[in-house]
Amino acid sequence: MTAGSALFITFEGIEGSGKTTQIRRLREHFEALGKPVLATREPGGTPLADRVRELILANRTEKVSPRAELFLYLASRAQHVHSVIKPALRQGITVICDRFTDATLAYQGYGRGLDLAFLEGLNRYATEGIVPDLTFLLDVPAREGLERVRKSRGTLDRLESESLEFHEKVRRGYLELAAREQERIVVLDGRMGEDEIFSRIVSVVEGKLGR
Repeated sequence: MTAGSALFITFEGIEGSGKTTQIRRLREHFEALGKPVLATREPGGTPLADRVRELILANRTEKVSPRAELFLYLASRAQHVHSVIKPALRQGITVICDRFTDATLAYQGYGRGLDLAFLEGLNRYATEGIVPDLTFLLDVPAREGLERVRKSRGTLDRLESESLEFHEKVRRGYLELAAREQERIVVLDGRMGEDEIFSRIVSVVEGKLGR
């Protein structure tokens, strides 16, 4: 869903894949071109959604059920789409989002084992049918990604603290999704240099814009 030359671009990948850096650089790239752009994230993006993010990611003694986790993510996404993403796209603003519907399929579907077809239906409902124009999947081995997080931040949130097996399932899920949707999802090796990754991202985006 775009207006004019605006794009809805999402970034996906397991923890420590380098999404944050590339999102910042792509936002700065659009700004340097004088193009209206908004960078946001999931879960989060609005005051309500940010509060949900705190609930989801906080380490706690109470075990969060997969279904409860799922509906927290969906509630955050529904508010995010309604209040931020749809209004921006209507105004011709390119939206760059750190994670979106693919994350639900990868984490709650492949990771938690919830039914993928059911999740796809819930995603459509929560997003009012919005689908990214382009998705970059930054792929790194699960062990390496988690080690990057530990080195950069020193602590892990509730989701990052899941087992290595869980994160490996999520990674495999992402790669299966990418194989299914090759026209939308571009897989990039997250072990490449930061500049090389960004150069490839810019090339794909410019191709999407028809340059």
